[in-house]
Amino acid sequence: MSSTVDSPASRRQFMKTTAVAAATTLVPGIASPLFAAEKDPYAGFRMGIQSYSLRGFDVTKALETTDKLGLHYWEAYPNHIPVSTVPAQVAKYKKMLDAANVKLIAFGVLPFSKDETQARAFFDFAKAIGVETLSANPEKNKATFDLLDKLVEEYAINIAIHNHGPGAKYDKIDDVVEIVKGRNPRVGACVDTGHFLRSNEDPVEAIDRLSDRLYGVHLKDVKDAKIMTILGEGDLDVVGCLKLLKKNDYKYSLAVEYEENHENPVSDIEVCLSNVRKAVKQIG
Repeated sequence: MSSTVDSPASRRQFMKTTAVAAATTLVPGIASPLFAAEKDPYAGFRMGIQSYSLRGFDVTKALETTDKLGLHYWEAYPNHIPVSTVPAQVAKYKKMLDAANVKLIAFGVLPFSKDETQARAFFDFAKAIGVETLSANPEKNKATFDLLDKLVEEYAINIAIHNHGPGAKYDKIDDVVEIVKGRNPRVGACVDTGHFLRSNEDPVEAIDRLSDRLYGVHLKDVKDAKIMTILGEGDLDVVGCLKLLKKNDYKYSLAVEYEENHENPVSDIEVCLSNVRKAVKQIG
């Protein structure tokens, strides 16, 4: 059978086409053919998803869905990847993540107290599986934060305090700003834009005031401080958030989080991501 790459010219063209195709598959955030024509639809952000958005799926389907969405970064929640330091368990989930071309860079949201045994279990797991940041809801006391100071230094893993909306321990920007003051630089914040909107706080202001300790962002949208909605269809200033993150050279997890329609969220998440890409084009 004759080959279509027998001639030198044909071979050169074949090599060029193959190289371009290979390079495209290696660009973070570009797995799906939908994005193949774009160099980077998320402008260098480590755009991913909080796996809670896919909580209606088991971990295998959630990872497959993430890959199909063209995303390659996860903040996982414990129902998808349970906390464990058993080597076989860690290896199992690492293999699943690798197979889906997904990098686990954040995990949570986890509770922390002055209980060092429990806290070390979380940090040991994070170190074993390769997580950079633990999203957290720590107790508001000196003993807990003295312990976190020690562990973030020892493990070189960030703590990102997550705001949970009205009535929660950290529902206001000031709550986070005050509790991290004077603490180890790795003790910082995860700004959940939707929950700050629910607390009548400005997410752009939160990103600004916490910029030197910002280790996580959950992109979530809310209308009238109470109705969860598709990202870009509520009150969130998506462009304003992304513009400030870009200005601050933000390099940690940027995760879309969609809490509605958990049994069939994919089409809604696709719209969320489309609106992120539109906003990216406006930030310059």
